[in-house]
Amino acid sequence: MKSIHPEFHYQTRELGYQISDTLGEPPDRKRYERVIASLIGEYANGTVIDDVNMLSFALVDHLVFGNTAGLLAEAKNYEEGDAAKVMQMVSCANSSSSDALAAVFAADPELARKAIITAYLFKHPKGWKDEDHSLDALQEEEDKENDMEDDDEQGTHGENIEHLFDTRGDGND
Repeated sequence: MKSIHPEFHYQTRELGYQISDTLGEPPDRKRYERVIASLIGEYANGTVIDDVNMLSFALVDHLVFGNTAGLLAEAKNYEEGDAAKVMQMVSCANSSSSDALAAVFAADPELARKAIITAYLFKHPKGWKDEDHSLDALQEEEDKENDMEDDDEQGTHGENIEHLFDTRGDGND
């Protein structure tokens, strides 16, 4: 399992919520497809909404991921990456989504890079893990460190303690 940047984990989780909210309960697939088609149309026409989650939401069902290992490697750093390299790792299922992605890439390559990686991570959740930053995990880590410190502080049997009683340091025992 590969670790990813925490912001990608956040964006991936938010993408899942956005898809669930748009589908609704019970799921309305036609409504969902209309929303996606509308977003793709806006992006293809040159409208760039500076929102990683919105772009990944529009493209997630239309991207074909070619180099999964490369995308996973790019997911380690959120702020910096090679957008052109990431663009070469994907293709689109249809021309309208391809036009939308190309338009966004031309206007904001980093937005396209982040959205592609977020969509990839959402589609392949078993190939990566995020570091657990929850309070429970932090408390567990602190408890382990404290246990190790406690073990170090306790003396072992036979430990030389004679130096504790020689207050003058003259070597008289």
